[in-house]
Amino acid sequence: MTNDLKKRIVSGMRPTGKLHLGHYFGVLKNWVNLQDEFDCFYFIADWHALTTKYNDTNDIGQNVEDVALDWLACGLDPEKSVIYLQSMVPQTACLHIYLSMITPQNWVERDPTLKDLAKIMKDRQENMSNLSYGLFGYPVLMTADILSFNADFVPVGIDQVAHVELTRDIARRFNNIYKTDYFNEPAPKLTKIPLLKGLDGNKMGKSFNNDIKISDSEEITQKKINTGITDRNRIRKDDKGSPDNCEVIFDYWKIFGSNEEVNQICCDCKNAKIGCAQCKKMLANKVNQTLAPIREKRLELQKDSNYIKDVIIEGSKKAKIEAQIVMNGVLEAVKMYH
Repeated sequence: MTNDLKKRIVSGMRPTGKLHLGHYFGVLKNWVNLQDEFDCFYFIADWHALTTKYNDTNDIGQNVEDVALDWLACGLDPEKSVIYLQSMVPQTACLHIYLSMITPQNWVERDPTLKDLAKIMKDRQENMSNLSYGLFGYPVLMTADILSFNADFVPVGIDQVAHVELTRDIARRFNNIYKTDYFNEPAPKLTKIPLLKGLDGNKMGKSFNNDIKISDSEEITQKKINTGITDRNRIRKDDKGSPDNCEVIFDYWKIFGSNEEVNQICCDCKNAKIGCAQCKKMLANKVNQTLAPIREKRLELQKDSNYIKDVIIEGSKKAKIEAQIVMNGVLEAVKMYH
């Protein structure tokens, strides 16, 4: 499965349910494109899900299968990539222990996600001491996810570069302490993520009820797009519109339409040749056309209830073998008895 001639990539996603268009354009399309060029390890981060949902785990099993189903439907290939479940690779937890021993506390505290969380908790008048040990230490677990396979690159958006920098710092510190060059210092592989807003103009997310799921039906997609924000200053159909003021719908056109189609929509809007309702209907057709093959494949995969489980189990077996190779090197470097 693994190829020593290819550089190695590791990336993961928390299982929070069925994936939406933000996941598809921001992450999945890029992952699929990387499969032929790199030795790819993609994991479903169920341990990370426990950092904030430790007391609400009823749906985690179904969420894991939904994420895997969406991944495969979008084009991830278990013959090209190792697709695995984080909790099925205990070597990552073991490495997390060793890395936590050498990571200064202030390195963890400077993590930007924790800073954002601290601000949220302060706004809610919650005590930061209520943070669980697992949540506080998740940046080190994330580092273990990456170093378990001694990755060369981690595909991220610009807002996540700090996470990779922490991984590089910890890898460098390990090498310095144990007088080795064992760990790579993985580099961020920046992805050009289009800012796909939710239909209400805010960040797209399941909890905001403003997303379009990859697996939504055509009818549901149309209904959701009908709620999308357009030019707020355009009251009547015969009012001339301004695509630049169309907060959501026109931005979606830029992603789903050809250059010719986008230019035509822009012209028709400015000259009041098309109303917002018709524009949304046309957009929904484009979205549904784009997603049709993915949705069709997803429905086909669902017919075999054991297939997803088999992919996860087999991928996790492959991941364990590779992670144990790395872990053996760690034990040698630390001079642990084994």
